[in-house]
Amino acid sequence: MNKDNLVRLHQAGILTDIDVHFAGFMANLADSKYQEIFLGAALASNVTGKGDVCLDLASFAGKTLLEKDDGMDAVICPELSVWKENLISTRIVGRPEDLCPLILDERNRLYLYRYWEYEKKLSDSIKKRTKEDIGGINLLLIKDSIKRLFPEIIDGDINRQKVAAITSAFKKFCVISGGPGTGKTTIIAKILAMLIEQTGKEKSLRIFLTAPTGKATARLSESIGNIKKKLNCKDYIKAAIPTEAFTIHRLLKTIIRSPFFRHNSENPLPADIVVVDEASMVDLPLMSKLIQAVPVDARLILIGDSDQLASVDPGSVLGDICGNKSLRGFTTNFVNKVEELTDEKITDSIKQHKGIKALHDCIVVLKKNYRFADSSGIGGLSHAVKLGDIDKTLDLLKNKNDRSIIFEEILSADNFKQILTDKVVEFYSEYLRTDDPGRALKLFNRFKILCAVKMGQFGVYAVNKIIEQILRRENLIQTENLWYKGRPILITSNDYKLSLFNGDIGITMPIQGSASNDMHVFFRGTSGELKQFLPYRLPQHETVYAMTVHKSQGSEFENVFLVLPDKDYPVLSRELIYTGITRASQSVTILGKEEVLRTSISRVIERKSGLHDSLWGGKSSQIF
Repeated sequence: MNKDNLVRLHQAGILTDIDVHFAGFMANLADSKYQEIFLGAALASNVTGKGDVCLDLASFAGKTLLEKDDGMDAVICPELSVWKENLISTRIVGRPEDLCPLILDERNRLYLYRYWEYEKKLSDSIKKRTKEDIGGINLLLIKDSIKRLFPEIIDGDINRQKVAAITSAFKKFCVISGGPGTGKTTIIAKILAMLIEQTGKEKSLRIFLTAPTGKATARLSESIGNIKKKLNCKDYIKAAIPTEAFTIHRLLKTIIRSPFFRHNSENPLPADIVVVDEASMVDLPLMSKLIQAVPVDARLILIGDSDQLASVDPGSVLGDICGNKSLRGFTTNFVNKVEELTDEKITDSIKQHKGIKALHDCIVVLKKNYRFADSSGIGGLSHAVKLGDIDKTLDLLKNKNDRSIIFEEILSADNFKQILTDKVVEFYSEYLRTDDPGRALKLFNRFKILCAVKMGQFGVYAVNKIIEQILRRENLIQTENLWYKGRPILITSNDYKLSLFNGDIGITMPIQGSASNDMHVFFRGTSGELKQFLPYRLPQHETVYAMTVHKSQGSEFENVFLVLPDKDYPVLSRELIYTGITRASQSVTILGKEEVLRTSISRVIERKSGLHDSLWGGKSSQIF
């Protein structure tokens, strides 16, 4: 391996500019005769840019990266033993206890130092928080709160919302995972009511609600505000439940031009409870910084769906914490506590047995769906996709008796445009014909086209252009001006002064009754009010007849049209299909080729990291 080979890998699109420059810098710093440092450093940089936390040397050892061509030798990774020996012999590669630019652990994982440190601090903090329970809990009051706030009895199973409530009462670290419709937001409000009730009027709990994006915080604020009004508890408790939510960056207080925050382990948040919604979207660096800023004695509650797409940046934190589906259960002490406080029995299959850890008691998966039935429709489809049952997925999609889930095969580019035309005219005509901005927003958000990829003829950029062409041809829009009536806008960066957040969707319209025909962009505020802005005031934005599945995370639409590309892409995965399907509350249509759908569902994204092994001891561990 030499620098020329790095250039070849760069020219082939395997390595980026940053990868090559980083490898060269590391090699110069190492001052080593072993050229394996070039490739190790370059690949460690490269996989981190793709979402992995570390480079798994074993999976690359002996692998051909570039075939022999035009008299040039093939580029092949070294054998594992040679690669490890030569890496560790340099001064820039150390073991976990060392302070070096690159860290090689005992499981042959090569980290950039900062990512090893993020992972280590996150793992250590979780372990510390799970060692002992919170004391001083009034058991009689907790039992009464649970009975009143969680009255439902579920046939054949304990009410897992009750289990989650008990976990949040006694544990400093609590994870609640569940799909759409399992009541995750409702349980946040109920848990906070229970904990406030436990504390009483005398003490005011310092509670922070947070989420990774501005859109997610807005939805969380709105939902908590609506739910707490209906809770079966005293008015002072409802008043004490906060409705304001912060993005994680805003909560921790960003330092300009710095990767660090004002709140950290040295200056923790003044918090008793921190609730993190949409936790699956939080990457490793941000989650590590957040947990360090939460006081060790405070409660940290993570809420999310571990089956959804992982964060855009490195890590799959929620998935790693929740384990990977082989061992389930609770410790005996926790089972006894749950049964005592709920007067319900936990089945023998999930009681204490060999391999159960204290961390199991901190994690609950909500399984009962209050929105969909598991057997059919969107509920059945999402369940089949989640399990990777391709045949069941296709059987459901091809069932002509259930029109809430449909699969449309792409036969040609013209066929695609015709299907798109039918859907667009059906769903977008009404919003484009109204002069009422509030009604336009409501009608527009009934339907959303989600694309799996950005580029190509089935990518979001091309699809948005096609839709504009269709609507113009149907005389539903007039696009002589950039800011035409009906143009939908997606905000792509936060503006806290305007209370506009990444993910917010607005509609361009003139003001009703105004003599001027000037266009404004209308958005719905967290309290349901209409907000209007002149286009020049908006933060970064784009047209949004269609959006990517990634951008749709944290949103919900009545009807979803999921567009797959005509060929396989590495980004296509089971998690992406599941996430796209579960954005819909009433119907979902998947448009694509059957072979692409099959390939997508069969591909599970596995991000390389050591967090799961650190928390669970390297064994597969399924939480209850």
